[in-house]
Amino acid sequence: MTREPCIRRRDFCVGGLLLAGATAASAQQEKGFRPLFDGTSLAGWKRQPRSLARPSLGKWTVENGVIIGGQDPVGVGSYLVTEEAFTDFELQIEARPDWPVDTGILVRTVPQGNVGIQILLDHRPHGGIGSFYGNGLAGFHAYEYSFNAEKDKDGQVVRLIPEKPSEPTARVPLDFAAPVEVFLKAWKPGGWNHFRIRSVGALPYLTTWINGEKISELDTAKIKLPNYDPKAVLEKIGRAGHIAVEVHDNDARMGNDRWAPGAVCRWRNISIKTLS
Repeated sequence: MTREPCIRRRDFCVGGLLLAGATAASAQQEKGFRPLFDGTSLAGWKRQPRSLARPSLGKWTVENGVIIGGQDPVGVGSYLVTEEAFTDFELQIEARPDWPVDTGILVRTVPQGNVGIQILLDHRPHGGIGSFYGNGLAGFHAYEYSFNAEKDKDGQVVRLIPEKPSEPTARVPLDFAAPVEVFLKAWKPGGWNHFRIRSVGALPYLTTWINGEKISELDTAKIKLPNYDPKAVLEKIGRAGHIAVEVHDNDARMGNDRWAPGAVCRWRNISIKTLS
């Protein structure tokens, strides 16, 4: 088994990576964090369909301390949602997505997983990573750059190539965005990437870090869009919400490049610290 770099601190966050087969308990290095994934089963999580029109519970398995999510049937996605709900918290989670996959980490989501705030992990052409999307919440997009990929002869991603965001509507400014050069230095193509997400407030102020580098901040209470009503948003998501990870459907409008047949996203070392 190949050993990966040890845990280190930068910007008060855990960076670095752990052994691929490590249990969830081995990742709990910071005081106050507790595991949301036991490393062996989906206990504490529920599979949910993305829509009633295509009601698949998806393909979710656990192998060697890793949750693996894929489409089932091909073209149809789903959510994996915590049974527990949270108010203010910091979340740690590691992800290793194939290319292309359209996935993400949803916070303050409803029990079905389909309404909430998504931390983008659109590891696909023109996708954003580490910033935000309002899933069922006026469809707002808050990101400064998106990416394509350079691949080797075997089709493996060797580097991400930045480009301008592709979503033309419902764009809102971030309160903080790391320069794209900072993101590219932090991101590990083809490897495990450590996300840290902080959510604080009734309409949350959100902060994301990737591998120890602060990437994005957004105050959802200050979003200004014609169809974004803060009071209505709070009524939808409530003061406490669930956490979910996503497998997206394919989408003919996007050239069906959201999720390659047989592709998966992998998740491990998921832990949370509740904040007063």
